[in-house]
Amino acid sequence: MQFSPILTSFALLGALTLSCAPPVLAQTSASVNSGADETIQEMHRAYKRLDRKRLSAMLPQAKGHPLEPWGAYWELAARLDTAPSSEIQDFLSRYAGTYQEDRLRADWLAVLGKRRDWATFNAEYPKYRMSDDRSLRCYALLNEFNATGVGVAQQVEETWLAQKDTDDGCAAAAEQQLKADKLKAHSVWLRARLGLENDRPKVAAQAVALLGKDRAETLNTIYGAPAKYLTAKFTALRPPTKELVTLALIRLAVVDAAAAAKEVGKLRWKTQLTSEERSWVWGVIGKRAAQRLSSEALAHFEHADNKHLHDDHLAWKARAALRAGRWQVVQDAIAAMGEAQRKDPAWVYWSARALTKLSSTEAARAQATALLQSIASVKGFYEQLALEELGQRITAAPRPPALTPEEKEAARLNPGLNRGLYAILIGLRGEGTREWNYSTNLHVRGGMSDRELLAAADFACQREVWDRCINTSERTRSVIDSEQRFPMPFRDAVFHRAAQIGLDPAYVYGLIRQESRFIMDARSSVGASGLMQVMPPTARWTAKKIGLVNFRPEQINDRDTNIAIGTGYLKLVLDDFAGSMPLAAAAYNAGPGRPRSWRGQTGDPVMEAAIWAENVPFSETRDYVKKVLSNTVHYAALISGQPQSLKARLGSIGPREAGASDINVELP
Repeated sequence: MQFSPILTSFALLGALTLSCAPPVLAQTSASVNSGADETIQEMHRAYKRLDRKRLSAMLPQAKGHPLEPWGAYWELAARLDTAPSSEIQDFLSRYAGTYQEDRLRADWLAVLGKRRDWATFNAEYPKYRMSDDRSLRCYALLNEFNATGVGVAQQVEETWLAQKDTDDGCAAAAEQQLKADKLKAHSVWLRARLGLENDRPKVAAQAVALLGKDRAETLNTIYGAPAKYLTAKFTALRPPTKELVTLALIRLAVVDAAAAAKEVGKLRWKTQLTSEERSWVWGVIGKRAAQRLSSEALAHFEHADNKHLHDDHLAWKARAALRAGRWQVVQDAIAAMGEAQRKDPAWVYWSARALTKLSSTEAARAQATALLQSIASVKGFYEQLALEELGQRITAAPRPPALTPEEKEAARLNPGLNRGLYAILIGLRGEGTREWNYSTNLHVRGGMSDRELLAAADFACQREVWDRCINTSERTRSVIDSEQRFPMPFRDAVFHRAAQIGLDPAYVYGLIRQESRFIMDARSSVGASGLMQVMPPTARWTAKKIGLVNFRPEQINDRDTNIAIGTGYLKLVLDDFAGSMPLAAAAYNAGPGRPRSWRGQTGDPVMEAAIWAENVPFSETRDYVKKVLSNTVHYAALISGQPQSLKARLGSIGPREAGASDINVELP
């Protein structure tokens, strides 16, 4: 049975009050405090509007509420740029140790960095516990260099290049290092290349502006009309112009890879651009071709030197080589990756596979086995595949020893966990999730041990806040509680519906877990709703197909209706793809038209589904397919109590058989 969010929220109140009253006593005040919850919710809405007057007027009403720290944070954060330091310090002292204290300090540090108020910044930065804001890290490095002159250029470069969006802190630190001749202009051009390659023109413009406003103006021309820029009658190219030409070729590759391949192959660029510059351009062209699953991708990559490609280029080169069965190219691309990416389970697994494909020697087999053993576990997609390569099946991990009453009580009385759940249960899911994560995070105040994480997960499970239950349990390092990580809410409804239409309930659960984490009112940025994240047009179409009469759009968040429509649609796409779970999962996430094209054309070879999944062009769908199938195996092991095979569920994938027609060509 679902708990009432309001009643459950009041059951948490006791752990949040200064008097530490037992939670059961707090339940008696539900009718009194429902209005106080509305105050907090209205303050949140006012904060979103940056309505400072409304926030200040309502702040006294939030006093004494379990989420008072949030109300106080919103009110002060909305006017942080004008608030006196004494008021900020009073807030930090009053809410010491809370997520809100650390969040406000981070906000204040950003203001201090922009003001270049280094004295105050220096005093506050060491107290910032999250330490995960790259912009603040760059401000700290900028200030450190000002104060000591120590070498920070490498740290600045690494942090800046990792930033996806424009950023004052890292741009300022890069400019400082550039002027001090500690950072080379090439690093600035690398930042610009990444910006244009990923269609973030503001990132590229901010970087190039560090080298002169005239170059920033030229960049605008390049972004809008790269082909036109490249028709200019360039003579001997000076270094800045060569970099601008490289940026134009990168931009052209993004909008028209075929035209870029033709352009970069011209004699004038072969002679005037360096191997590094040409390799990067060919890396972008190869990546774009690989994302289109073009057979020409590897031919484009062959023009580039692996040592000049960045990790994203190399990943797509390895994927294209997997698809083509070019195992030596797979191995070489993985070997050229940076250490962090090379250690990703995906590339460890494919490196091991390449070793066994390329050599049958005892040494090669031993090396491949060592690689597989380094990642083999039940935890994830490639970890499970590694287990199977080693001759083992996937089973549910043995449950750890039961939590003690003392361990459960410590979680129940943790103020941050309580505030997090309380916020979630009154509709402030984003705020509640952030506070919950902060309270369990490994780098905050030493973090939680595995047993503490299990107890925190249990606290969320018992209150049916399934996303926090799952995500918290997933963070244990040395133990696994499969029943926490793979819960089965609404079991009767799911099993009944799955049996009714001939679906594997493990597959249904695997998909729901990935879609919504069992959040009943989940809603995506594109409008998908409910447990199975169904889009309104798909819901209307599927309701007609499965004979669900009198369906109304507002029913989509009703549990049973959502399960009926979601499973109905899943069954239709599964049948359309002849029972292929990977293809059906891709269709559920990205629409059926895309996996129909991704499976290849008549005459293309059949490939193992793991290779197909790794080559899915959309990163979201690629991750989705792998996680749904991995989840499915976990659920199957729990439901059946028997060892499972991920490979069996993956199967192989190739073009639709000649003469076969789409069963449901109108599938939305």
